[in-house]
Amino acid sequence: MRDSSVLSRRAALGLAAAVPLAATTATTAYAATTIGGARLARPGVQAGGAPGLPKRLTARAWLVADHTTGEVLASYNAHRRLAPASTLKMLFADTVLKKFERAETYKVTDADLADVPAGSSLVGIKPGITYTVEQLWQGVFLRSGNDAVHVLSHMNGGVAKTVAEMQARAEDLQALDTHVVSPDGFDHKGQLSSAYDLTLFARHGLADADFRGYCSTRTADFPAGGKKTFQIQNTDRLLTGAWGLKTYDGLIGVKNGYTSHAGNTFTGAATRDGRTLLVTVMHPKSGGNGVYEETARLLDWGFGKGADAEPVGTLVDPLSEGAASTKPTRKAAKPAAGAPRTAAATSDGPSWGLIGGVGGAVALLAGGALALRRRRATAAGEPAETPEAAEPADGRSH
Repeated sequence: MRDSSVLSRRAALGLAAAVPLAATTATTAYAATTIGGARLARPGVQAGGAPGLPKRLTARAWLVADHTTGEVLASYNAHRRLAPASTLKMLFADTVLKKFERAETYKVTDADLADVPAGSSLVGIKPGITYTVEQLWQGVFLRSGNDAVHVLSHMNGGVAKTVAEMQARAEDLQALDTHVVSPDGFDHKGQLSSAYDLTLFARHGLADADFRGYCSTRTADFPAGGKKTFQIQNTDRLLTGAWGLKTYDGLIGVKNGYTSHAGNTFTGAATRDGRTLLVTVMHPKSGGNGVYEETARLLDWGFGKGADAEPVGTLVDPLSEGAASTKPTRKAAKPAAGAPRTAAATSDGPSWGLIGGVGGAVALLAGGALALRRRRATAAGEPAETPEAAEPADGRSH
């Protein structure tokens, strides 16, 4: 006999999944959830009394949290469901990373690459070449290669199986804003997440030494066939200082993303003076370097004035680690009167809390397909793209 609380929670999830979402409408773009605390379910800025939140933030959602305690220091539209782009690869890694040994080898076939979406960001995997699992994960984390994601997915039993496992892992992590359609984060109708959920993925992933190591790697040599290699560079500009940005002091990673429909997304983690903060920024208007600049300003605030902030919520623990399930409400959050629709107002860190693996299988979400009208990102003055550019051409995902 199934537990009635699990059934009711899944029923609510199915109901939420059946309601079309209009990404441009604040009253309908929020998941029906109070996970992490009631304040995080509210639209608009939530802050715990600390002054001096950064001005000129244009992101449609953002969140600042303490990695160790899980306390959310401030947020804006924390549970707003938006297209995640390649930040969803954090969930992919958290789901698949421990299934294969780093030194294990795999010879890629044409079939492994046949279902990579046209226009994807690629690391340059070729059929007939044998790669180590470590090299494939470098392709995922450094170049956000959808070809590497699909090869690992086929090693894992196929794309459909991997998507199902990712959805189950999201539910175990209590990331109930997330609906997985593909493992790579490419633009697909109904593929959604939130600033809250992406921060959960980063926090859980960073507890693993391999995840931490890959996302903090700046460059690596990648096989080109025979004894030839070519260098790949991490597309995280705060980590590498690319495109005119300064590297962020203490940055750990973790994952950036971009598509022409989703715009820019980024979850970053940084450590200063023994304290590690997580920041997620989704869909800023400024595009290009803007997602990193807004992340850096929120990190600066968190390490400075945010140190005195009273928490406005918390990052919950996984169900498989004994956390109590949080039953979502059935009604979407409504914006408070006069609430703004845009805000006015990321090497190893210190000792990490031990976070174990996910337990038994979790039933998948049911319900109708989600529809999302994605706002097209505008990036006026964006530099011309090159093979090493952090943002691929129109329609691509990284």
